[in-house]
Amino acid sequence: MRRGRLVVALTAALAAVTACTSGGGKAGPDPSGPPAETARAGVLRVLAGSELQDLAPVLEEARKATGVTVQFSWTGSLDGADTVSSGRADGRYDAVWFPSNQYLRLDPAGRSKVVSETPVMVSPVAVGVRSSSLGELGWGDGSKVSWAQVGDAAAAGKLPYGMADPSRSNSGFSTLVAVASAFSGAGAALTDADVQKASPQLKQFFKGQKLTSGSSGWLAQAYTRAESGVVGALVNYESVLLSLNRTLPPQQQLTVVRPVDGVVSADYPLSLMASAAPDQRDAFQRLTSYLLKEDVQRRISETTLRRPATAGVAPAAGLPTDRRRELPFPGTRAVADGLLGAYQNELRRPSRTVYVLDTSGSMEGPRISALKRALGRLTGADDTRGVRRFRDREEITLLSFASSVKWTRTHVVPATGSQPGPQAELASIDADVQSLAASGGTAVYSSLEEAYRVIERQQAAAGDDRFTSIVLMTDGESNAGASDGDFRRFHEALPAGEKSIPVFPIKFGEAAVGQLQGIADLSGGKLFDGTGSLDGVFEEIRGYQ
Repeated sequence: MRRGRLVVALTAALAAVTACTSGGGKAGPDPSGPPAETARAGVLRVLAGSELQDLAPVLEEARKATGVTVQFSWTGSLDGADTVSSGRADGRYDAVWFPSNQYLRLDPAGRSKVVSETPVMVSPVAVGVRSSSLGELGWGDGSKVSWAQVGDAAAAGKLPYGMADPSRSNSGFSTLVAVASAFSGAGAALTDADVQKASPQLKQFFKGQKLTSGSSGWLAQAYTRAESGVVGALVNYESVLLSLNRTLPPQQQLTVVRPVDGVVSADYPLSLMASAAPDQRDAFQRLTSYLLKEDVQRRISETTLRRPATAGVAPAAGLPTDRRRELPFPGTRAVADGLLGAYQNELRRPSRTVYVLDTSGSMEGPRISALKRALGRLTGADDTRGVRRFRDREEITLLSFASSVKWTRTHVVPATGSQPGPQAELASIDADVQSLAASGGTAVYSSLEEAYRVIERQQAAAGDDRFTSIVLMTDGESNAGASDGDFRRFHEALPAGEKSIPVFPIKFGEAAVGQLQGIADLSGGKLFDGTGSLDGVFEEIRGYQ
């Protein structure tokens, strides 16, 4: 945790969203659990989207000016909204600070938990297009482009892009809402009928999605690693795209396209919880008043490249002064969740994942039980929105290993409405998960090599184009089979397509962090920490699959 006189708890978010963490690679504690400190005067405990880490210098200045210390706990916006609506945030947090409260407002219980909202800054969702591609697309300087043109280019294979997972990241969800509204021509609150009307164009649009992520940070990293022909654009907040340009080499610079037919914007409302104590309410008022001062708004804009929320304050250099019209948001929670479900199970490209699961002797007892519970949840338990479980059309391979690979079993989840539907296959996956048994040593590298071979055979047999990844869970150090050097040579010899498949290792128990970080770095994946609890980590990784 970073500590100066400003207390900012930099534990990485479980969501992703989303969590939308800007880096770090470790999963933090459940945001519904106890925060680091109980309520005390001058401290504002805030459940927030982790992209607000870039406000640290502004909040340090705010502490000096107001005496208010902000204590953050990070989460994904949609997960955070669920935490608030369920009451799990009551008494634990004094305020919430998500990119947007629009999803939270759709739930009456969520609305009742918040008594004051103060928008602090604004950033619309935009499309960052590799500047060198604009001429090929015939888009001029990008200032007159519509969502329909973006969709046509994506469907034609001319604009492969990356986008964060809508069920974990507010930027991803805002993008989903924006394209559904634009394609349907909705003039008022988005309805189920609008979503149905837009579905053919949405399916075409999502054909172009070549990168998915539970966090904006990892998405940006993946873009910088990708070859120019793999990913030519990112869909994200205007501020994220402009900030990324600060570090990108010339050949990867992005032109920020703000579609002329409208956008969905984040206004970052700092929102007071109804359960906040009088001291915290006073601290909230002092902080919000400070953040809206003209000089502070200029500082926020220059620091974050977001637009000022206070009227009359000029945005930072390079930010436009005009505003696109706001596209309509879903009118009910049911429509929003239906749109999320349609994206996961119908609209997006399906995924292929191999779960490489350590079932060595050290996993016996509570550890193997924790693994069964956490992975079993992905078959449908506790999925209130119906977007966390294994998706329709998804191919899942379970690979149990110890001193060597014990067994592999592959499942493909049928589409909803087919006969048989997904429930029977989900139950079969759960049965395989519950059959896991602990014994033997730990052959991490040999088992990973087998996972790549499994994928090679599956791709050859199916001839399809899926989001493909490997999830590795281990509680120990590799002590059997191939070595680190063997695996690196194996990986180097893989064809380009297979070499780009990311591995997402999960550290559990006494797992060797150095080995796991090396695997993540080599494959272009990300390390997750399941030491405290595995329950949320498997769900967080879903945003990257």
